Amino acid sequence: MVLLDPDDISFPDPALINSTDGLLAVGGDLSPERILFAYQLGLFPWFNEGEEILWWCPDPRFVLFPEELKVSKSMKKILRDGVFSFTENQCFQEVMLACKNAYRKDQDGTWISDCFIESYSILHRHGFAKSIEVWQNGELAGGLYGVQVGNVFCGESMFAKVSNASKAGFIHFILNNKNIELVDCQIHSAHLESLGAKMISKKEYLKILQKQTS
Repeated sequence: MVLLDPDDISFPDPALINSTDGLLAVGGDLSPERILFAYQLGLFPWFNEGEEILWWCPDPRFVLFPEELKVSKSMKKILRDGVFSFTENQCFQEVMLACKNAYRKDQDGTWISDCFIESYSILHRHGFAKSIEVWQNGELAGGLYGVQVGNVFCGESMFAKVSNASKAGFIHFILNNKNIELVDCQIHSAHLESLGAKMISKKEYLKILQKQTS
């Protein structure tokens, strides 16, 4: 694990560091420039509020290839029946706040601090971060947000106030963004595994990332 200089936006090469838990570096800052550079290298920040800033590159990496997306019969019916409507980038901060406040089983609190919201909102204004909103009866029912580097979308968090809302939003995003070659789901979840996400090696992930961002 490398201690980062807060005055120098740099990271260790994740391909050259082996870490059993995926933690590669600590420290630095949450400036939009550093966060974007981290994603371009294959790292992402994840830590609880009040802790040191932690930067991760898991091995293996949990990802979804769009052509392997699994849509169940029940979800196809929900999409076909127009249970939800969808927008992109209409209320980015509202989506982040909803993700921050979403209840998550076996988690005490959230990593989405005010600093995260401020930095990712700047990335959003510059076109690097995006949100997907899911609506029902004029109310925000679910959504997700993430950072796009090249043709790789790095999903950060999602929320649902209505059953199936976040899943529907994720499926809608994949089906309607044909330029996306890979979705980085970062760490395993049964929710995304049911949609076709799977583990690949860090080496394979970094190879795809370099190809799609070069």
